Amino acid sequence: MPIDEDVTGEELDKDVQQELKSLPKTLAVDVARNLVMVARLLDEDPEAAYGYAKVALRLASRVPSVREAAGFAAYGVEKYAEALAEFRAARRMTGLQHLWPVMADCERGLGRPEKALAMAGEPEVRQLDKAGQVEMRLVAAGARRDMGQADAAVVTLQSPELASTSVQPWTARLRYAYADALLEVGRREEAREWFAKALESDQGGVTDASDRLAELDGVEFIDALDEDADDSDVTDGAEGAEGGDSGEADQADRG
Repeated sequence: MPIDEDVTGEELDKDVQQELKSLPKTLAVDVARNLVMVARLLDEDPEAAYGYAKVALRLASRVPSVREAAGFAAYGVEKYAEALAEFRAARRMTGLQHLWPVMADCERGLGRPEKALAMAGEPEVRQLDKAGQVEMRLVAAGARRDMGQADAAVVTLQSPELASTSVQPWTARLRYAYADALLEVGRREEAREWFAKALESDQGGVTDASDRLAELDGVEFIDALDEDADDSDVTDGAEGAEGGDSGEADQADRG
């Protein structure tokens, strides 16, 4: 597969580069460049990322970082059984537990939420860092919802991390999941409050909290280029959008 001209392989983390030193130099460079392409395309073109991951896996299946990258690439295209197999292989090679939450989420993807929930109670969770523990909590709450236990999902997400006022990389997603769970059990006003808190902390735009807030507030956005919309619809839509932005800002200030 074609590699972008600006990709050298040196863009990888030092730990990954160290693992690749076990390979012949030319092979190591080829694998590294394919791994960079996986990382570059994983969000915007997961199918292409999966293709590059398969190349890297064919070249260096005994390198833990390659198995991990292959796992995430398979996960990105919803090949959960394949992803789980790769994550398990990487975990066996390293003895590390950081993949435990995504492994549990693969179980959810395979229609086995009970297994994912059981994994949330295993000793491996205590070996995770704070981010990993939050991720495991999100997966467990998702498993509860998969099983039709919406109220239990709300309780699962209630934690010191949720109550904290400090903003961490995982804060927006945790608040968003809690808001969504609250909405499912009919606690609409509380859900709106937490969607607003999620928006306030979402510095990277990883959630659609703004859209969810607009939906709860009854704001309807009209495409100004829609030939089927008359002038009054466009005007009303613009006014609604302005009102929605103001409401979000006010809520963020209160938060």
